[in-house]
Amino acid sequence: MKITRLTTYRVPPRWMFLKIETDEGLVGWGEPVVEGRARTVEAAVHELGDYLVGQDPRRINDLWQTMYRGGFYRGGPILMSAIAGIDQALWDILGKSLDKPVHELLGGRLRDRMKTYCWVGGDRPADVVESIRRAQALGFDTFKMNGTEEFGMVDSHAAVDRAVAKFAEIRSTFGATVDFGIDFHGRVALPMAKVLLRELEPLRPLFVEEPVLAEQCEHYARLAEHTAIPLAAGERMYSRFDFKRVFAAGGIAILQPDVSHAGGITECLRIAAMAEAHDVALALHCPLGPVALAACLQVDWVSHNAVFQEQSMGIHYNSDAELLDYVLNPEDFAIDGGWVRASQRPGLGVLIDEDRVRAASLNARDWRNPVWRHPDGSVAEW
Repeated sequence: MKITRLTTYRVPPRWMFLKIETDEGLVGWGEPVVEGRARTVEAAVHELGDYLVGQDPRRINDLWQTMYRGGFYRGGPILMSAIAGIDQALWDILGKSLDKPVHELLGGRLRDRMKTYCWVGGDRPADVVESIRRAQALGFDTFKMNGTEEFGMVDSHAAVDRAVAKFAEIRSTFGATVDFGIDFHGRVALPMAKVLLRELEPLRPLFVEEPVLAEQCEHYARLAEHTAIPLAAGERMYSRFDFKRVFAAGGIAILQPDVSHAGGITECLRIAAMAEAHDVALALHCPLGPVALAACLQVDWVSHNAVFQEQSMGIHYNSDAELLDYVLNPEDFAIDGGWVRASQRPGLGVLIDEDRVRAASLNARDWRNPVWRHPDGSVAEW
């Protein structure tokens, strides 16, 4: 079997799908994208295609190493996201060629269902109580939301009170019937992270994500010493070599690599094993589309330390398309009481509606995150 062609489709709301074709008619799908930089990743995918066309898609390890090491320069969000989507598609082909789901090729699943959570509140978190009520009606009891809007390196007591008030309202409204994680999103610098963590601790959030920016990971251990809240990070780390520094520094309780950013299934399995060796939980980052979610679930089924799975159903970015709009087998992604069950379909287990993908790609807009500014006019972290 040989790879014959790679085709990319940028589609709403902010996703990109990759189709890899073979001379035996088998097709694999992947989701290589950096949100807001889809065209850049698209160029990288087609550059990496030079290593792939004419090769056996089942030699995943060799192709992965060729893409990673063959060009001398490596790592970072663009190259690793391109590799990630290609890797997903190669695993999809391998599973289909053997008529087995990917998790069976990885030694078989160790769980039958996976806990999921959903987003509420938007970029500027508001109306979270009503959003939680709507999600509860769909069976969810676990949520994630942004912790702040723009937040100064040293900010006011009023800003701290505003950030804490909405989580106090959630706890007073729902008590212990819900769990919620809080995403600082890198918007909070070290001086205020300590303050916010102290103020939030009585509300018992499930975790605080990106308590400071990933490039400040040396501070995770210091922050962990000041709080009982589990700290989570990883969406802006792109290989096991990035995560190696996090483990060395300590402080992280929940690791969140993204299977569409951190080298795909192949690399995230390595990262998951590293996390398990350090007694760190795994909660794969996935605010993306159905192929990315399907790939995440293959890792979840075989990773003992996987604790819950992010998914994008109803997320505030999905104004132009929803998670399952491009899928022909939505029943395999049905969420029952917040849980999703393992699919036995071959490959990644996702059947893509190619006609709809092709049509949607014809007028897909270029998504960009907003650029925020502080009151003094300086750029704020989004």
